[in-house]
Amino acid sequence: MSRIQKNNTIVGLDIGTTKICAIVGEIKDDYIDIIGIGTAPSRGLRKGVVININETVSSIQRAIEDAELMAGCEIHSVYAGIAGGHIRGMNSHGIVAVKESEVSDPDVERVIDAAKAVAIPVDREVIHILPQEFVIDDQDGIQEPLGMSGVRLEVKVHIVTGAVAAAQNIVKCAQRCALGVSDIVLEQLASAMAVLSEDEKELGVAVVDIGGGTTDIAIFFNGAIQHTSVIAIGGQHLTNDIAVGLRTPQEEAEAIKQQYGCASARQIGKEETIEVPSIGTRPSRILRRQILGDILEPRVEEIFELVRREIERVKLTELLASGVVLTGGTTLLPGMVEMAEEIIGLPVRRGIPQGVGGLVDIISSPKYATGVGLVQYGAQHMDHRHFGPRDEKVFDKVKSRMKAWLSDMI
Repeated sequence: MSRIQKNNTIVGLDIGTTKICAIVGEIKDDYIDIIGIGTAPSRGLRKGVVININETVSSIQRAIEDAELMAGCEIHSVYAGIAGGHIRGMNSHGIVAVKESEVSDPDVERVIDAAKAVAIPVDREVIHILPQEFVIDDQDGIQEPLGMSGVRLEVKVHIVTGAVAAAQNIVKCAQRCALGVSDIVLEQLASAMAVLSEDEKELGVAVVDIGGGTTDIAIFFNGAIQHTSVIAIGGQHLTNDIAVGLRTPQEEAEAIKQQYGCASARQIGKEETIEVPSIGTRPSRILRRQILGDILEPRVEEIFELVRREIERVKLTELLASGVVLTGGTTLLPGMVEMAEEIIGLPVRRGIPQGVGGLVDIISSPKYATGVGLVQYGAQHMDHRHFGPRDEKVFDKVKSRMKAWLSDMI
């Protein structure tokens, strides 16, 4: 098989707090086949943000090499995810007069420029400008305004911003791995692309992506994104609680969480026991599994309580007819769906990647939702020019590609 990245090959790079995941997708006619997956432990990030470039580069290289080996091709460019507590979302509104009697591309560009004319601190950068709806004169709910008659054009958009340094560090890490960055994509937006149906987006749904370092929220209604936010608590906090509560090393705590963890202590039998390795040379101990549940349940309750408060804060609870979709590796913990329904007070399901073929048996897990979503995002925008790995102004070109992407969306 050829060792060159083909034009119809898309690579999503999920740079997470606990793992780096590279997923290779091949475009075939009107569908995507997943042909390669590579994962590696992430040791250079904290709460979704790069804190050690060398360790992050090492983890990315391992994940890319594994994905290349499975896919049988070399990888030269990726769609990279971005997350972290620095992410902010806001809604904005723009109005312009239609120059001719019919809405044209320049009119749409001008109204978008008007909507994004908001004060943004110098240390922050626009990552996405996501159209929610257009209004022509008094007619609202328009998704495609081109060619329509009117004298006044309005647009409502959701603007996502992030720290300039965080985005630049992602690009730097990719460059050191000889990778070009085709685009930087908000991770909960990518996850939503992988796990949501169009009906859910229309009726109203909240995606809650619980990763290692953060819990990312994206709310959709009428087919468009209405709100994004980040809660700085994730699965790593559960692991830390286990390590402290059971007095066991971090690696052992993670293994215990994955093998024996349960979000609800009520679902654990009173007679069940687990073996807990001790720190140093002390012998292992046999403890009741109920103790583990008592450690995990309060932290899970805290996460879902913060999610509920965030949804209520933006007054969107009544719009979520489709409820909540949980995704991310931490949601594999038994009892998560039941706890979420009880605390948030809405219907909840666990979301797994959909709409792709190939290695479906491997990627059918919430922990691969972001990676698969990045591939799907890339497939929708693959006509744009990719960046070379040694381009000195990659980040500036990321911004220009975002503007081109916006033109495609409308």
